[in-house]
Amino acid sequence: GAGSGAPDLITVRGQKFLREADVVIYAGSLVNPELLKETKPGCEILNSAYMTLDEVIRAMEKAEREGKMTVRLHTGDPAIYGAIREQMDRLDQAGISYDVCPGVSAFCGAAAALNLEYTLPGVSQSVIITRMAGRTPVPERESIESFAAHGASMAIFLSTGMLEELSSRLMAGGYAEDTPAAIVYKATWPDEKTCVCTVGTLAETAREAGITKTALILV
Repeated sequence: GAGSGAPDLITVRGQKFLREADVVIYAGSLVNPELLKETKPGCEILNSAYMTLDEVIRAMEKAEREGKMTVRLHTGDPAIYGAIREQMDRLDQAGISYDVCPGVSAFCGAAAALNLEYTLPGVSQSVIITRMAGRTPVPERESIESFAAHGASMAIFLSTGMLEELSSRLMAGGYAEDTPAAIVYKATWPDEKTCVCTVGTLAETAREAGITKTALILV
């Protein structure tokens, strides 16, 4: 896990691995390039944005044959929308051992950006982390409406391009139009932007701020 964006929000363990790595395969523009400066001279650096899963695995297998250590650098915490299971399955098949190093997720970075507590007594004691269906489908039982019915705090990933629909579905599920909400663009990055709004004004707020992607929606 590379953390939410700021280079000093990688864990001490993650930084140690980066400094030891012979090969780093990083998740493209989602990872702050400042982190790559932690690598040692001669470290091979590959951008997975331009690689297929097969190519990523082949690079890992090649490094393993050569006795080298690989770091697969994911954004945030790899357990949340990291697509790591498919990679771990392939490594298991190849007999290659690995460890997972946790990271600071964007939903933690977004709360910090707003000086916000998700689990406020009398308001909410739960956080629902979810996303709208896009290229990756979402099970019907995990619809935005069904989660909204709980009235808990929500952190909604990968949904900035669908805010009109998101608003209507949140309200259909039970949130009032004036429920406090926020859009956090690139949480903890130097160009971080925060917009506090309501469930009913998400799309309008994003338009006015020029935010079309790489943002987290908080309710």
